Amino acid sequence: MSQAWPAWRGTLRKRSGGWNNTTYFVESGERRAVLRIYDTHKDRNKIEFEHVVLQKLQALNLPFSTPAPILTAAGETIAQLGDGSGKFACLFAYIDGESPSEEASAYYESFGEAAGTLSAALAEIEPGIPAVYRPYYELRTSYPLCTPEALHNLLQDTPEPLQELLPQLRTLIEAYDNVADSLEDLERLPHQLVHGDLNASNLLVDGADTTRVTALLDFEFCTRDVRVMDAAVILSALQGLKDSERIIRDFWRGYNRRVTLTPGELAAIPVLMLLRKIDVFLHFVTRYWEGTDEVNVLQQQVRELAAEVAAM
Repeated sequence: MSQAWPAWRGTLRKRSGGWNNTTYFVESGERRAVLRIYDTHKDRNKIEFEHVVLQKLQALNLPFSTPAPILTAAGETIAQLGDGSGKFACLFAYIDGESPSEEASAYYESFGEAAGTLSAALAEIEPGIPAVYRPYYELRTSYPLCTPEALHNLLQDTPEPLQELLPQLRTLIEAYDNVADSLEDLERLPHQLVHGDLNASNLLVDGADTTRVTALLDFEFCTRDVRVMDAAVILSALQGLKDSERIIRDFWRGYNRRVTLTPGELAAIPVLMLLRKIDVFLHFVTRYWEGTDEVNVLQQQVRELAAEVAAM
């Protein structure tokens, strides 16, 4: 890091949480920044696309903050680690704010308005380079290891650590079969750039007024997809929450101030919510098969996702 960002020599403090990357807070004198190390891929094109979008968002004077990459000494936004791992790293300007507590729910109207504002902004951005991540509905392209045959074989020849979760695996794989039959219709919905992973862990609220969202974070999965996907991703996480009906109303009240969805988009939301959960399932199955995660990570995800799918 000291070679790429020599002006940022200082103390590193690891941030807890996160499945896909390692994050550190950097303290250099009175200044602070955020160092991200990409752990799950070594595809520079994915990071470059993310950073182009972030740089264009910086010029839009949005009413909330988004990550701002800090240039390296070579004038780039990405540096490759010198430890032989081949991993990439980037440095972002520090953004003041707090992660909302799990019990907090008063910020969802503000979250809805921020999500709608971001959607309208992303609709106007032309990155000038191709997106690398595929739309959610292209499951087979995005997760080539997770063929229907491979998934069904998981039910027939279940690894010993997953055998106690066979009913949950069956729930998820049956949901995969069901949602796969609905994907073709999604291609006809309005498309634009989307964040791809908006949820409570990827936002900050004002420390003095925790009802107000002050930042939207983690644009790693930004790509071109159906416009309504970001709303569906958020809604998929709200089901099952205490007082979920009120929370969902709050979210829509804020979102609808900034975006008006078509009848076709509104009708597609239930399928897209299920698609989000199946996408997360395939993501963690792939990580397990590739050796990125230990089996306990997949076990946790299977339990949680199966319960959420069964409740839909």
